[in-house]
Amino acid sequence: MPGWIVPPPKKPIKSNEEFKREREAKVGELRSQGFLKSERIRKAMLKVPREVFIPSGYRDYAYHEVPLPLPGEGSTISCPHSYPLFYEPLGLDKDHKFLEVGLGSGYGSAIAKEVVGSEGLVVSIDIDPVTFEFAKMNLENAGYNDIVLVRSDGGLGYPELAPYDRISITAACPDIPPPLIDQLKTGGKLIAPVIREKFQELVLLEKSEERLDRMVICKVLYVNLRGIFGL
Repeated sequence: MPGWIVPPPKKPIKSNEEFKREREAKVGELRSQGFLKSERIRKAMLKVPREVFIPSGYRDYAYHEVPLPLPGEGSTISCPHSYPLFYEPLGLDKDHKFLEVGLGSGYGSAIAKEVVGSEGLVVSIDIDPVTFEFAKMNLENAGYNDIVLVRSDGGLGYPELAPYDRISITAACPDIPPPLIDQLKTGGKLIAPVIREKFQELVLLEKSEERLDRMVICKVLYVNLRGIFGL
């Protein structure tokens, strides 16, 4: 993972209580740094145990600000701050129908499901079969059985359940895939890392009846999107 120093794998030794303290400390830190503002997202991050979505050798680093390797081709779980970094600008909230492109470990889907609640819907897609099965196992073990999981090319979206209130792309793309724009509801928002010549920009797109408004949030560093609209 260029740009990041990944700690070496080791046998996990931390207890559930230690993880709970680290989770509470991380959420407090993200709030004080201005990443975390929504009460629903804050409660979701306190509730979902990030450590259970991470391979055993990296579990003790669960609340470190570094992406960690996952099973699959170049797959990672993003840094803890990445989730409010995406979900806050989206305004992800109760009852939303949410599409996540890049299932990864399943952690982001679990957070999103807690935020949208029982009346909302989370659909998550991943192109990598190994990563997909790892995330599916994690979500089942954590009790999240009501998330729609799709193994497919994420750039194509999932038209069967469109339109979506919110869409998140968790991999860097040359531009936002047109099928995802088509599947975004009028008045909806989409967030994605977009590749420029020498860096990536986190872009927020808002769809109205007349136009698409784009806003650049910050520079980021993500693995590249795979598939028809990727690299």
